[in-house]
Amino acid sequence: MAHDSDTTLDFASDLDFSEILTNPILDIAARFWEQDRYEAFRVCYRSMRRIDDLVDDRKAAGVALTAQEIRQYEAMIERWMNAVRAGRAEDAFQKEFVNTLDCFALPFWPWERLFRAMAYDLTHNGFPTFLTFLRYCEGAAISPAAIFMHLCGVRRAGEKYQAPEFDIRKVARPLAVFSYLVHIMRDFQKDQEQGLNYFADDLCARCGLSSGDLRAVAGSGQPTPDFRRLMALYQGIAEYYRRKSRAMIDRMKAHLEPRYYLSYEIIYSLYLQIFERVNPEEGTLSTAAMNPSPEEVRARIDTTVRHIQSQSNV
Repeated sequence: MAHDSDTTLDFASDLDFSEILTNPILDIAARFWEQDRYEAFRVCYRSMRRIDDLVDDRKAAGVALTAQEIRQYEAMIERWMNAVRAGRAEDAFQKEFVNTLDCFALPFWPWERLFRAMAYDLTHNGFPTFLTFLRYCEGAAISPAAIFMHLCGVRRAGEKYQAPEFDIRKVARPLAVFSYLVHIMRDFQKDQEQGLNYFADDLCARCGLSSGDLRAVAGSGQPTPDFRRLMALYQGIAEYYRRKSRAMIDRMKAHLEPRYYLSYEIIYSLYLQIFERVNPEEGTLSTAAMNPSPEEVRARIDTTVRHIQSQSNV
């Protein structure tokens, strides 16, 4: 059940989002939290981005990684994980990270699955099947979302926190996959320009598209009928996960304090705002067309806060 320590949403009216409306959606949502949890969020996500960005930036160079480079990256990741598992910090940030894991009773499996997804990235560029993509999501999308839900659900116990009483992976999964699919549709052009492809080969083939066709559409900015069919297919899959997300969010209302439940709703609402711009039939399907402006993001946040406040007053 929701905890008695935080039963109102009055604080939400005082939050200033004016300078962070172009930040990642998870960061915007975490701003609703109390400061110690938000700082824990920043440490956790910084730890994930450090290596993830390193791998993505190297792949974006457009030159295939050598076998030696792959071994070096894999060794670096393994060394980092082993140091954390042993509680043996190698630098100041890693010490802060280990302390955060301990204070907030965070499990380490999300990082292990994330790094498994990174290992896949090192040796692949794309996904032969949509099932392969879903397995990749376990680390690339569900792991970060599970950490977010863990921090939403922890309860203070003295100087530290107790882990949530719910299954963070199960709770995080629908919204994580929905959000990731929205990312893929929105960022199609940008990803292709960086040599990255997240559309599954089997679904592309079903729509008569090759990897070369995807690059051509991204470069020209002119969606072909085949590409529109692919986007419509992904729109339908994302809608399936959107419905599952909505059902899970409604179910979790009784298990989260109001400010943490609100942050959960904010993630859903801001990704839904992007999803609503996906128009396979007539839209340009460009990154610019599917990105809401900061003013539109601000308005959606305000609408979501007012809606949740009205529900809490019933």
